[in-house]
Amino acid sequence: MTNFDSKSKFRQEVVSYLLLIVGSALFAIGDVMFVNPYLMAPGGTYGLSNVFSSLWGGRIALYAICMDIPLLIIGTWILGPKFGLKTIISTFLIFGFTYLLELVWGYTPVIHDGTVLFSEPASTDGLVALKEHGVWFKPDYILNTVVAGLIYGVAIGMIFRSGATSGGSDIISMILHKYTKISLGTLVMIVDGIITISTFIAFGDIRLPIYSIIIIYIEGKVIDLVVDGMKSYKTMFIVTDEMEAVRNYILNDLKRGGTCLTGTGLYQGNERKMIYVTLDRADMVKLRSTLHLIDPKAFVNIMDSSEILGMGFKALPKE
Repeated sequence: MTNFDSKSKFRQEVVSYLLLIVGSALFAIGDVMFVNPYLMAPGGTYGLSNVFSSLWGGRIALYAICMDIPLLIIGTWILGPKFGLKTIISTFLIFGFTYLLELVWGYTPVIHDGTVLFSEPASTDGLVALKEHGVWFKPDYILNTVVAGLIYGVAIGMIFRSGATSGGSDIISMILHKYTKISLGTLVMIVDGIITISTFIAFGDIRLPIYSIIIIYIEGKVIDLVVDGMKSYKTMFIVTDEMEAVRNYILNDLKRGGTCLTGTGLYQGNERKMIYVTLDRADMVKLRSTLHLIDPKAFVNIMDSSEILGMGFKALPKE
């Protein structure tokens, strides 16, 4: 390995650990300052810890670490060493930041509709009680849910970018996936769904699991943006009798490459030419519109491409 490669790898490691630290800190901020005061539980061990902490008192971080450590041990025992050093570091970083925020900040919400009340009001309709005795506030559920989802999404996206995984309740889904035929994505939704429903069981407010699910949805969209970036790519498969005209437009007008494939039609058995090309959204729209003029009878299949690696796109990873 050259000296340049060593320096480049060192910089990448420094950046990845910075992402891990900042992402873990943001996760703690989202949980303590936005999610917990509103009695929400958007999945994961910290979602369940929010419910336990609100019901029985005690620190969110302590409940979570008491679940995370056994899950990491059981997961490693059953699934093997899949989680890596960064996931373990992230687990303890989130614990540390959450515990620190609970000590320094408490559980006062950042977003609320009106002044936080420091004495018990005559009527508590529409108000939410904090864990501190006699403290109430007027909630702004919509704005708080959106902001919480954005913070969670950026935080977990940064943790993923660092090379760590979320661990926590996802380990339960991985274990169940090993012994069942249910897909991992479905199991994650089931486990997180049960955790969100626990807010309704615990507090009797149907809005809480609904808002928690909205947080999960926003979080997922933001994670995709953080991990994959803003660029959106489309892959097009084009079956056309005007191969040369379409080829020339892609090469000369769009300044893009592609691949010409030869196939056989299923119905008549005739040999057909097909173009495989990946474009950004703007060029895809141009090509789709032009195809109507070049060959109105063309058959086109357009698919979303979450990650494109190689010449003209993002560089292939070295490891």
